[in-house]
Amino acid sequence: MMVCMDVAAVVEHVELIAAARAGAAGDGGAVDGGGGVDRVELQEALRSVGKLQAWLSSSRTELTSLLAGCDAFPEKTAAECTRGSTRDAIRDRDRSETIDQVPSFGSLLDDGAITEGHLDALTNTAKNLDSDEQRAELFDRAGTLGDVARVASVEEWRRRLGVEAKNIRRNDGVDRLERQRRDTRLSSWIDGDGMICLRARFDPVTGRTLLGRIDNAVAALFAESTPDTCPTDPVGKQHHLNALALARLVEGDAPASGRPEYVVVVDTATGDGAGGPVVDWGIPIEVPHRVLAELVDDATVHTVVVRNGVVLHAPGQLNLGRSTRLASPAQRRALRAMYATCAIPGCDVRFDRCKIHHIIWWRHGGRTDLSNLLPVCTHHHSKIHDAGWHIELGPNRQLTIRFPDGTIHNTGPPTRHAA
Repeated sequence: MMVCMDVAAVVEHVELIAAARAGAAGDGGAVDGGGGVDRVELQEALRSVGKLQAWLSSSRTELTSLLAGCDAFPEKTAAECTRGSTRDAIRDRDRSETIDQVPSFGSLLDDGAITEGHLDALTNTAKNLDSDEQRAELFDRAGTLGDVARVASVEEWRRRLGVEAKNIRRNDGVDRLERQRRDTRLSSWIDGDGMICLRARFDPVTGRTLLGRIDNAVAALFAESTPDTCPTDPVGKQHHLNALALARLVEGDAPASGRPEYVVVVDTATGDGAGGPVVDWGIPIEVPHRVLAELVDDATVHTVVVRNGVVLHAPGQLNLGRSTRLASPAQRRALRAMYATCAIPGCDVRFDRCKIHHIIWWRHGGRTDLSNLLPVCTHHHSKIHDAGWHIELGPNRQLTIRFPDGTIHNTGPPTRHAA
């Protein structure tokens, strides 16, 4: 059984949070210079919230596990007691099982050194491995990575676990791909609005081929005009067109789908351990060379070469000046080679759901050149345009964000991800 956080420490955190809230409420929520609670006090209160949330999560997980010894349906009982869902209780059970495998992570959660998101990332990574032997190896490795989890965000920790899992199954590419093909699934249901919903799981090779055909169908069907039903929001528009294109493909009413497209990223700043650069095909498993050869034979391959945030080579015209406001497919490929997600640090919205923002705004004379373009999600795009955020890019795409209160956040070159 885990040793709980000292009760006095729990009380101290609660008192700090209550004091910060009372101070803000008493002064109308003014912050700094306005006579109210200052930023440092708010930050300390938020840290206490995080500590308490972790401690409560640890407590809920342990109590749900203990309930299993005296209750026929502990998940249902736990859900009723916490006013949550059975799914939440099952997730607690899974966390408990992970803690049984890596007890040190139970202590880290209980102390507030990590969050339940860190524990869930470990649980989910283990589930996605292919054998008990691989899972045991992952848990052994995780047991030595507690210091990494302490300082990493959930997304950073998830990526680190992904590297560990990739190394564990590096020599198992063919078998894993075959198992993923056997796990291909498609389910459907009707939601509360009477809409028919689909959820599917495909192995990476089949999935990439299907997505490529949908992209080609969208380009062929809607290049000249879009249907009246199309939303104006760029992300919603793309989702709508994807759905229409899939339906037309199934009906056999779409033009020839064309060849699937792969963006291959060559990172000259990172070695592959054999004297060459890292080459990333954007497929999240080690695909055997035989399978890669088959894919290339029936696909259009675009190679993008990057180094420390600079595109050294990419097909197509990357600088369009003032001839068009919208980024071209070639520019999007180059950007996707450097960014898997929104460029704002800590945001995990996928690249394909992002808007391409002009650093120097288009209406201010900005050019549609690669050096002036950045992928940002809808939320952060509104921050830039409506909330006074000012964005600058350095020569190696170092990002500088200036906030309305005068604070500045700087990053290095983007960490290159799979395209």
